[in-house]
Amino acid sequence: MKDIGTPLREAERLEWIDAARGLAIFGIFMVNVPAFNAPYFLYGGEEIYWSSGTSHTIQAIIDIFFQASFYTLFSFLFGFGIEMMRERLADKGLHAKYIIGRRLVILIGFGLIHAFLIWHGDILLSYGLIGLLLLFFLNRKKKTLLAWGFSMLLIFTVFFTFSLYSLGSDYGGWVNEPAIEQAEENYGNGTLFDIWSQNLNDWNYTNAPMNWPFLIMSLLPMFLFGMYIARKKWLHQPKRHKRALVSLWAVTFLLFLVFKAGPYLFGNPAWCQLMQDNIGGSASAVFYVVSVTLLYQSPIGKRWLRGLSYVGKLSLSNYILQSLFAFLLFYSVGFGLYGQVSPLWSVIIVVLFYSVQTIASKWWLQSYRYGPLEWIWRTLTYGKKQPLRRRQEG
Repeated sequence: MKDIGTPLREAERLEWIDAARGLAIFGIFMVNVPAFNAPYFLYGGEEIYWSSGTSHTIQAIIDIFFQASFYTLFSFLFGFGIEMMRERLADKGLHAKYIIGRRLVILIGFGLIHAFLIWHGDILLSYGLIGLLLLFFLNRKKKTLLAWGFSMLLIFTVFFTFSLYSLGSDYGGWVNEPAIEQAEENYGNGTLFDIWSQNLNDWNYTNAPMNWPFLIMSLLPMFLFGMYIARKKWLHQPKRHKRALVSLWAVTFLLFLVFKAGPYLFGNPAWCQLMQDNIGGSASAVFYVVSVTLLYQSPIGKRWLRGLSYVGKLSLSNYILQSLFAFLLFYSVGFGLYGQVSPLWSVIIVVLFYSVQTIASKWWLQSYRYGPLEWIWRTLTYGKKQPLRRRQEG
């Protein structure tokens, strides 16, 4: 039996999964920076305040290719990783449910710090809390995972989409001017306490009790789909399962086009949003991970995508680092650029900072096995100090 917490050998890692995780970190950052910079994502009016044609085009591109595509991709990979961890623990004869449960509780701790002290749009707390539901699915059959995933995703989405459609023009198009002014004052001119107070206010707004069913029904199905694919081993052995992966790629690409881009043919009505995010976003997430996996099997694809894998191996540390960077860039305690960065400059900032993260991640991994936060998370999960530095040869 292997010792608890034994590090994975490099040969055991699925580098294309790390690359997909790195892509998810990039996509999440692309969506988060505009939301960090201004309150319009929460309180409406983005198309009014950024009124140029260039801004509208960029907003549409982000909505189609990024919005609801990358936190769902990360959700898929989260479930995939949980299943891989369960299998490794079972092979070692260890209590998988207990150790995974402890890992999720520690993630909740990271999320509490991140959500209330840095960024109200945190995903870690949601992943940790909703991830606890996975403990009921760890030993279920593959068909059960798939059935629950599709049932939750489709029934919930179809019901509420028709409900929103019945409201017609009465749904959407609102702008909460008082909330926008309050956020601009606290984030743009306030003290650190004002920023934290506004952070708490925004977190409570987005995580109101009535919003949690929507969150659960978008994240939990993707967790289950990730677990299902991990059990099928399609992404473990992509060359062996190439036919299945190509079929999955084609189906999800079609759904991606229909549900993410399709609404723009009809003016992108507000009632389409849930269908666009839950069905289109879920399909695009699977499309992205399968695309990365297939591309990574060729020498050219591997060379182009390897930089993503460096970021993906340090995904937790890089995710928090992005938030710290945005906190200092936009809020008054730092450079105070809140509300002053256009969508075009948001994209430029994301590309430049992510490039720095790619270089820094590669440099870090030359000497260390894990990122700093990954090392803390792993050490607390197993209750044993994990080796951090790589062994030096020679």
